[in-house]
Amino acid sequence: MSEEEEKGKGKEKSIYVKFETPEDLQRKSLEALDMARTTGSIKKGTNETTKIVERGMAKLVLIGEDVNPEEIVMHLPPLCEEKSTPYLYVKTQKDLGSACGINKGCASAAIVDPGKAGEVIAGIIAELEKLKR
Repeated sequence: MSEEEEKGKGKEKSIYVKFETPEDLQRKSLEALDMARTTGSIKKGTNETTKIVERGMAKLVLIGEDVNPEEIVMHLPPLCEEKSTPYLYVKTQKDLGSACGINKGCASAAIVDPGKAGEVIAGIIAELEKLKR
């Protein structure tokens, strides 16, 4: 399979991805996650993210688009919607893991205390509202 076919194949969205998150919004949210990690608090991994969303403590949830098997994170978008928690998708688990400060991929993460990233997160949430209309 050529590289071009491989890229085309990768464009097929996972069944849990409900909307396209623009590149700049993804970048901004990963930076906010990194800032929250150093100045506030985050939860990384699907189990931790799920618990924090269920408790209504998550300010923003980031979900990797390339999670396999998809069942690992499939429950997160409906759960976030039920709890009115803003969420978005990032292209790769690797990017998400890096923003969480770990050297491996991370399927999902939640910002609990934004720390110094509060304003940035408010801006991201406002952009998400426009995106979902």
